[in-house]
Amino acid sequence: MNYREQRQAIAHHAKSLFDRGYGCGSSGNISLRVDEGMLITPTNSCMGTLDPAKIALVDHDGKVLDGDKPSKELFLHQAMYGRRPDERAIVHLHSTWSVAVSCLADVNPDDVLPALTAYYVMRVGSLPLAPYFPPGDLALAEAVATLAQRSRAVLLANHGPVVAGAGLEQAVYAAEELEETAKLFLLLRGQPIRPLTEAQVADLRVRFPT
Repeated sequence: MNYREQRQAIAHHAKSLFDRGYGCGSSGNISLRVDEGMLITPTNSCMGTLDPAKIALVDHDGKVLDGDKPSKELFLHQAMYGRRPDERAIVHLHSTWSVAVSCLADVNPDDVLPALTAYYVMRVGSLPLAPYFPPGDLALAEAVATLAQRSRAVLLANHGPVVAGAGLEQAVYAAEELEETAKLFLLLRGQPIRPLTEAQVADLRVRFPT
């Protein structure tokens, strides 16, 4: 696809996510790795009403080559891509259920959500928790880069998920699976649960490596 088509694909997926309640206002951003750097949604833009022509094209150093000013969370995408060279797209959401889980005090920071379903293991794998930093704090980039070495998805404390994928659809599907698993996790709190066993998780990771 050329840049015009890639921008249209980003806008399409962004609107789909927004329309189904995965974001609100101007929260959330999506990027796609390209030869010159990345395409990324503009700062202060609503994912439900993106103009594809205004999606920013930035070089590998973050310099704007075309389009509007990129998301102020560009550094999160740079940090993730820097540690996961095979990933081609990233979705960052402020989605309700994932943010709710990110505010809990009693989760395992090494892997926040249990393996409730096979598709969560296949599409997300594991979910380490990055500590809280205020919006725009570049120290968050270092925390994300460290955790991205072992997982394609990172949950930012009191903030939301950052999810990478081999392509735009894969990143979107993984972000959706994470949100739905966060919802299941909260709906089941206080109930006896039956997560997948370690053997079942290991088998899925062999069959469907993330």
